[in-house]
Amino acid sequence: MASKMSVRTQDHFKEKIRRNLDPLIQEQELLVRQHTTAMTEKAAKKLAVKIGAHKIMDALKIAEENLKKAQGNAQSFFEKKATTKDKKEELSSKFDKNSYRYDDDKITYEDCEEQIRKWAKNEAQKFIEKLPEGSKLAELKRIKRVAEDQVMEADAPSELVAQLNNVFSKTLNITWNETPKKVMISQ
Repeated sequence: MASKMSVRTQDHFKEKIRRNLDPLIQEQELLVRQHTTAMTEKAAKKLAVKIGAHKIMDALKIAEENLKKAQGNAQSFFEKKATTKDKKEELSSKFDKNSYRYDDDKITYEDCEEQIRKWAKNEAQKFIEKLPEGSKLAELKRIKRVAEDQVMEADAPSELVAQLNNVFSKTLNITWNETPKKVMISQ
């Protein structure tokens, strides 16, 4: 009976699995991300209308625009009225256009939009899992998980090479043992 594989040998096998599968997974994740972004935009608009959030968000947006305009007018007014040195020194920083900031702890249109986008993104991701790109990504991750499990469960490297070659050749058309191509060296 063969002895257990060393940790170093296991690490080698796991690294080779990552080298072979991670680029394929990353490529598929990029395709899925493109679909997710596009679908999230569409789903966010539909979801906002479906749950009635668009009315609240539109009202917030108009109110915020009016508030910003009024705040800008107030800032300009008081800055212009600070004509003497004493008035300029006494002018609150809120009316200094370089230091004025809107109160960030209020619920804004952007906050509502971001919440809708999060919900819509989750719905889009569930839908994408059913698309060919999403199912391929899930399958690649499953193959990687199976291969890494085989590394941890194998007793001997020769047994493991046969198992991994079987997984890679049947699922990815990749052979575990790479054969270098012949390189022509000029003399």
